Amino acid sequence: MSLYEIPYINLIIRTFATRFDMSRQMAYQYLQKYQGLSFLIEFYDVEHLQDTEETVDDLIFWCKKNGGQLT
Repeated sequence: MSLYEIPYINLIIRTFATRFDMSRQMAYQYLQKYQGLSFLIEFYDVEHLQDTEETVDDLIFWCKKNGGQLT
């Protein structure tokens, strides 16, 4: 994991939490459970070039594929 990935992932977790009106801890747990964090790490090279809202949209799709229920 690069030096830049950690702040980026933190930003996305905060943005995700804000969109769904949940705490950052709850957002982290949700993303961990439905493999959203793995998605962010694996596709960082592409995702960090997009707008944060687009990345959250991608996360919603990815987590839903892995059993998540948030839309």
